[in-house]
Amino acid sequence: MKSAGKRVLWTVIIIGLAAVLSLGQYVRHMLTPAPAKEGAVRVDIPPGTGSVQIAAKLENAGLIRSASLFTYYLKYKGEGAKFQAGEYEMVPGMTIDAIIDTLNKGLTIKEQGIKLTVPEGYTIKQIADKIGQQFGTDPEVLLKTAQEYKGFSAKVYAAIPDNPQLSNRLEGYLFPETYEWKKEIEPQDMLDQMMLELDKKLSGLPADWERKLAERGQSFHQMMTVASLIEREVVLDEERPLVGSVIYNRLQKGMPLQIDATVQYLFDKPKERLYEKDLQIESPYNTYLHAGLPPGPIASPSLSSIKAAIEPADTKYLFYVTKKDGGKGHLFAETYEQHQQNIAASKKNQ
Repeated sequence: MKSAGKRVLWTVIIIGLAAVLSLGQYVRHMLTPAPAKEGAVRVDIPPGTGSVQIAAKLENAGLIRSASLFTYYLKYKGEGAKFQAGEYEMVPGMTIDAIIDTLNKGLTIKEQGIKLTVPEGYTIKQIADKIGQQFGTDPEVLLKTAQEYKGFSAKVYAAIPDNPQLSNRLEGYLFPETYEWKKEIEPQDMLDQMMLELDKKLSGLPADWERKLAERGQSFHQMMTVASLIEREVVLDEERPLVGSVIYNRLQKGMPLQIDATVQYLFDKPKERLYEKDLQIESPYNTYLHAGLPPGPIASPSLSSIKAAIEPADTKYLFYVTKKDGGKGHLFAETYEQHQQNIAASKKNQ
């Protein structure tokens, strides 16, 4: 009888443990980002709305999976008391922490804000200069904030390595897009919004993109670096995967990338022409002197360049040269001999 009692007790314990584990898995799943969807949704939060009602609105909008678990999470994190009223625009697929940060900062839709368009391929210095022109913010203050501020909420921010060789920590992570902000917005909030936009764009990619990086043994930061090189080298969208293949093929063979854009990055303003002395400037970003990737991105890549860096074309190309016919395209080659022929052909069409 005692033996039977023990078996019953162990059965109850095992069932209880299984229930706890299942509950834990369920809670973790329900706190993950809601399924990503194209386009933003708007959520209106009137003054005086409590966190329980806000959670219900977020669930109805498809921004969170469970209003009740979101409410418990707020209590656990000590959040919710600082949520601000207003009309918000958010994209399904955002992390819960990013949603909380948006509500805490009151990053509502700006009815009479100032629009800022960040072009694809801009460096952080160019972005800072443009913000200075339109918002009156000292570019040096914004650059210093990007380098030193540590309170950013964007998911991509956590992927930036602590590398003293980085020209600026946030280089390449400020997504090129049109933004609309109040004139008095703080520099750190501008920067966070641009990184949160990158979070949104990544949430819309096919679900297996991170697996592809892992299979290549590539970090997210390295992928973003490749994407920035593609962005600065390519104008035509259809050529981005081809240039991506050249970069990966050269890396695989241990060949220096010898990308002019990495040398141009060393100057405050791009030169019309690079000379041999320029190619000898000592810098970890100079891919003529150093094999492998530079320490980080050299510009803000477009989504098409990011896609090309994640999934390059399957080629054996090792070289490319710009066509000098005004079309902004390139000629690609597998061997150095073919490359020399392409250079000659390009010069004929100049």
